[in-house]
Amino acid sequence: MQEKERIQKLRECMKEQGIQIYLVPTADYHGSEYVGAHFEARKFLTGFTGSAGTAVVTQEGAWLWTDGRYFLQAAQELEGTEILLQKSGEEGVPTIQTFLKQALPSGGVIGFDGRTVGMEQGRKFAEIAESKGGWVAYEQDLIDRFWEERPALSDAPAFSLDLSYAGETVESKLKRVRRVMEEHQADAFLITALDEIGWLLNIRGADVAYCPLLLSYAVIQKEKVELYTDVRKLSEEIQNTLEKERVIVYPYEGIYERMRQFSAGESLLLDPGQVNYTLFRNIPSTVRIVERESPILRMKAIKNPVEVDNLRKAHLKDGIAHTKFLYWLKEQAFKEEMEMTELCVSARLEEFRRMQPHFLGPSFAPICAYKEHAAIVHYSCDEETNVELKPEGLLLMDTGGHYMEGSTDITRTVALGRLTEEEGRHFTTAVCAMLCLADAKFPYGCTGENLDYAARAPFWRQGLNYNHGTGHGVGYLGNIHEGPARISWRTAPGGEAPCPLEVHMVLTDEPGIYIENSHGIRIENELLVCADEKNAYGQFLRFEVLTCVPIDLDALEPALMTEEEKSLLNVYHQRVYETIGPYLTKEEQKWLRKYTRAI
Repeated sequence: MQEKERIQKLRECMKEQGIQIYLVPTADYHGSEYVGAHFEARKFLTGFTGSAGTAVVTQEGAWLWTDGRYFLQAAQELEGTEILLQKSGEEGVPTIQTFLKQALPSGGVIGFDGRTVGMEQGRKFAEIAESKGGWVAYEQDLIDRFWEERPALSDAPAFSLDLSYAGETVESKLKRVRRVMEEHQADAFLITALDEIGWLLNIRGADVAYCPLLLSYAVIQKEKVELYTDVRKLSEEIQNTLEKERVIVYPYEGIYERMRQFSAGESLLLDPGQVNYTLFRNIPSTVRIVERESPILRMKAIKNPVEVDNLRKAHLKDGIAHTKFLYWLKEQAFKEEMEMTELCVSARLEEFRRMQPHFLGPSFAPICAYKEHAAIVHYSCDEETNVELKPEGLLLMDTGGHYMEGSTDITRTVALGRLTEEEGRHFTTAVCAMLCLADAKFPYGCTGENLDYAARAPFWRQGLNYNHGTGHGVGYLGNIHEGPARISWRTAPGGEAPCPLEVHMVLTDEPGIYIENSHGIRIENELLVCADEKNAYGQFLRFEVLTCVPIDLDALEPALMTEEEKSLLNVYHQRVYETIGPYLTKEEQKWLRKYTRAI
């Protein structure tokens, strides 16, 4: 069944249910960035494989909204279909809400699976429908009616993190959360974000693509915790540990009935940016709902000392694996009797990571993009797009790994041969931008919006820019993209106030440049926020660079760099050599010395 047939099937279902507009977002029931195969309804319907986007279908047309990371990819994947690409944020492109206001007829019905739509977004859709004298049909998973071979929900077993990895007991975390509940006079706290439940209970799973998380919901009360999940995934040891903390396990699907059981006058704390619309609609109107940002969001983002120490170990492992890979790519790859393709080198890098102890798997969908493919910010290689690499041009690899000691995210762009003058200039600009942000020193209270200019200035001076954020928070064996901190000059999605950077937050530093049909360059390191001096002007902060992998000097144009920028790179490379060198063979050490030489 192709996209055309699937959209026609959807339209038939819509007609049967009296629905004029139907929305299919990229989401599971928990608002996860990556989703398990069971939840890939938008991909099934449209053929677009990016990790973010919403399909909107009427009897007359079909549209797909996605953000700047996926404009080129979506255009290519939707080519030949009736689906029209809507580039979110671009001039002249309406938001989905504006489109609904214009397209919904009087008395019309907007349909969607409310389990996959956030509470806030669902309320806005309902307001639009009601303004036209209509309503929302939120209990309609129409895709499920004709997705005949839909994958089942994951049945992968969960695992626990002991204190040597988690750094804080479940008891301690629950006390902190319950103190916030008391402040808001809440009888219960509903948690739906999978990484927050994993953090709180020191458990992980394998239910979400690229994220070691367990499909679950939790309701925290003053004396107990209700955990809604598939109990078959929990070993006897995990169940016994949870029982000691007064965690009672219920069936995963039971959460919706639980919402209906709240009594009049009870108060329920929830994060409207995380709870899905169906859950919200199941809560009786007599319950006092306390809408606040989840207190776990910031607790989790500030890593404890054990987590910080473990993260350094994880980045050491990742640095060893990545450096060995770069040595192979530069010195051996084109000498071997094998076809060199994007998929081949991506698999080879994962092989080097798997050689490291406690490696669990990739932390996100790897990006291995050669030449013009790298201009697609979140390019996804498959058998159809896979191209052969040649000893020329640039190769961009944005990858990461989950280790028991933490998660990594790194991008390196590598010259496979001679470059054009423009490629060399753009590469050097990206390196300088990354170094400038990493070198920032700033007073407490600064946000990512304050710091973003440090990375963009080298581009803006040339009339260049990149259409994505400079950095995102990084989770600890959770989501590789973690709020609330971020580095970007644009207002955060939802318009929430920027989050000040706190000691022991971890963020990425990943400026880049993307030239359609030519090349793409991104250089990414991870940064740990650290305390610096405190004086009459207040507490100052700085960054510690966690990533320890050389930057390709073959692509660099030192003549375009200031002496300060050269010094920053030289200091970084000296640290890379001293840290990674002892774990390499003699030949690899010799190569690393060459590629970390002072410029």
